Amino acid sequence: MADDLRSRFTEALKAAMIGKDAPKTSAIRMITAKLKDIDIAARPSGVDKVPDDQIVAMLRGMVKSRAESATMYRQGGRPELAEKEEFEIATIESFLPSQMDAAAMEAAVADAVAESGATSVKEMGKVMAVLRAKHGAVLDMAKAGPLVKAKLGG
Repeated sequence: MADDLRSRFTEALKAAMIGKDAPKTSAIRMITAKLKDIDIAARPSGVDKVPDDQIVAMLRGMVKSRAESATMYRQGGRPELAEKEEFEIATIESFLPSQMDAAAMEAAVADAVAESGATSVKEMGKVMAVLRAKHGAVLDMAKAGPLVKAKLGG
């Protein structure tokens, strides 16, 4: 599957360049540059190309930083810069797997709590590890955390 995301980046870049879509071309080039940086950083540990789950984490990080920037630009009265960030967010999100809905997330959290045997908030890490292993690509861990905490009585 790692090649799947990488090939999607390549195909999207080709399509954007052929369509002369400069903003999209720029956004996809930014994604591939970041991916290349992560691949290079992983080389000392013997990994040539990082797996899909790390690519997804990279994309989520990119979305988060751009969302923060867009908010700050709006607060600073720079809507044109905020719109550029929001366009980049939409482009990046087009490569992310669709996220779990709230009901599926609650069911996944309940299953993970049962599977890990956690009984208190002190064991939240166990539950998060089970969630990450089973649903890492389609579950936003930042949204799952508060659900796990509530489920464990925190």
